[in-house]
Amino acid sequence: MMMSAPPGGKFGRFEVIDVLGRGAMGVVYRAKDSALGRTVAIKTIALTGSAQERDLHEARFMQEARAAGSISHPAIITIYDVGREGDTAFIAMELLEGRDLRDMIGTVSLTPSQSVSIAASVAEGLSFAHDRGIVHRDIKPGNIMVLPDGRVKIMDFGIAHVHEPTVKTQTGVLLGSPQYMSPEQIAGQSIDHRADIFALGLVLYEMLTGVKPFQGEDIPELMFKVANLSATPPSHLAPDLAPVIDFIIARALKKKAEERYASAADMAKDLRDAMGEVAAAEAAGATRAEAPTMPNAPGAPAQDSAPGMVRDEPLELRPSPRFDSADGLARLSLLPSKADDTASRAGWTVQVKPEPRRADLARIVVAVCFVLAACAAVAIVVL
Repeated sequence: MMMSAPPGGKFGRFEVIDVLGRGAMGVVYRAKDSALGRTVAIKTIALTGSAQERDLHEARFMQEARAAGSISHPAIITIYDVGREGDTAFIAMELLEGRDLRDMIGTVSLTPSQSVSIAASVAEGLSFAHDRGIVHRDIKPGNIMVLPDGRVKIMDFGIAHVHEPTVKTQTGVLLGSPQYMSPEQIAGQSIDHRADIFALGLVLYEMLTGVKPFQGEDIPELMFKVANLSATPPSHLAPDLAPVIDFIIARALKKKAEERYASAADMAKDLRDAMGEVAAAEAAGATRAEAPTMPNAPGAPAQDSAPGMVRDEPLELRPSPRFDSADGLARLSLLPSKADDTASRAGWTVQVKPEPRRADLARIVVAVCFVLAACAAVAIVVL
């Protein structure tokens, strides 16, 4: 729904300066706080429906916004005020200059260390809110802002579900962002703070690999995968990732809430403790990437596992039970063996060892019988 600034360009005591952007929830304005003289962001939310529905939405909005406004943490955006102008509810909040993770994942190659550090900061902010009974319910890259100095801010805390976009499915309407929902959210069950932990695991996975762990061609397929299938370990997609991160993400993405981290604080601690291993694996990967490739140098490590590399040492082919004849294998010539044919080879040779001929018992018996028969015939003639 398109909205414009109210008459006079004011939301309460906040004077509109310009438009910052438009999103699913409404228009976001840059405004000036006439009482304190500071510049703020005003996020607006349309109150639609009947008068009764608008009043219900407003009451819910005010309750959630005030709860979010009571949170003061470095990793959570600060809410200054809430109010209503006509059929538009608004929130005055801290004006942030930075980039959200959705933009960064698409345009910036985040290092494993950066990704883990961001996730740890988000987990610490979530822990602070969870301890005060507030669950975000819509953790996703678009709701996480990274400031120029590296600090992280969680946005839309406690209010994201007030007026979420709807996604139509074959069975009804699902609120929220299905790609970042926990299995219990998708199933329509009651949720608690562990839904935020699952969502953060999804976001961290995407930061590390550049892809979402669960994808589908339509909403039902996506929902089925989230609820039933395990994600591919991120280290399979990011080879320079420390294995410990696989375990952290696997625990955060457990299908059953009781099997996940009991608290966001526990997840944050594991992420902080893993930073050393993450940095070491990252540095080792950078060293391998920068090292010159010299497979023929004396003392150079074996390159068997490197894609595209050719082994220099001869390979021995053993007889296979799929061959009908051992004699045929012994005569099989794969590549020319003469020295003057070296230029025509593919860079390596295959040495085939001739198989020794094996005695054929049936042939021996026939031959012996033939000799005996001949001897008998000669004896008869002579006698």
